[in-house]
Amino acid sequence: MASAATLVQPTGEMWKKIRVELNEDVNTRDNDLAAIKEWLRKQPHLPDSWDDGRTMTFLRGCSFSLEKCKRKLDMYFTMRAACPEFFQDRDVSRPELANLVTKVQGAPLPGLTPNGRRVTVCRGLDKNIDADELNNVFKVALMIGDVRLKEELEGVGGDIYILDASVVSPSHLAKLSPSAIKKFLICVQEAYPVKLKEVHVVNTSPIIETLINFIKPFLKDKIKNRIFIHSDINTIYDHVPRDMLPEEYGGNGGSLDEVNREWMKKLADYTQWFKEQESVKANEALRLGKPTNYDELFGIDGSFRQLSID
Repeated sequence: MASAATLVQPTGEMWKKIRVELNEDVNTRDNDLAAIKEWLRKQPHLPDSWDDGRTMTFLRGCSFSLEKCKRKLDMYFTMRAACPEFFQDRDVSRPELANLVTKVQGAPLPGLTPNGRRVTVCRGLDKNIDADELNNVFKVALMIGDVRLKEELEGVGGDIYILDASVVSPSHLAKLSPSAIKKFLICVQEAYPVKLKEVHVVNTSPIIETLINFIKPFLKDKIKNRIFIHSDINTIYDHVPRDMLPEEYGGNGGSLDEVNREWMKKLADYTQWFKEQESVKANEALRLGKPTNYDELFGIDGSFRQLSID
């Protein structure tokens, strides 16, 4: 099902460099994989088995720290149960998801930067997006994340996000739900094996500073220090090669519309798979010890601050 056009994989020297960066030893990684599978089998509240490819993606995202990988996996299955608004009805032919294409874009570009990083450009197309639609935007973003868990066969040297703020308006800020944003950011930071290297904000406006300050409390310190604001689009080329960027940003990498169309097709191909995945989640009733208290997990105070963070 993997389409070569949507996620080009690293090879050659870049592949070797990424192995070092991910702390991946091709001689011992199978033992690490076996250890995680054995651990999963012993967790009554988690699925007994999971495919090797996605487990390996988690190991890579955790730099082959078994303890960190266990925490992330537990959190991944926990979030799937805790956030039905993100993880159920994941069918892009449903009108509420199909219509998003005209409102927002956020698919990864096919290529990799010279140091093996995956670049995703996110931009709004419509000034009127409401709170319900925001949950659907997050849903589609996590669908892309789940496809990448399967299709990033070699692992990448981290992720770069370019956020185009051109349509963000004060009315958006009024509609933002702190709890939805917080849940989404817990998902991305705690439950997915993403190595977020840089976030670049382009086409910025004064309101963006307010927005970033709104989101900052929900971000790990490490990530707060990786946000760059560009007042001039040309400075983005210092971070992402022009050849990779879509033509909308002065690059030679085809059109962003095309990239997003390809991804919507891919998500449509995965419809049946998404349906089958709905039951793959934690069962808190079977967790040894104290079940996860969702209110505490998502509470503005509570345990979020103490979550184990690398």
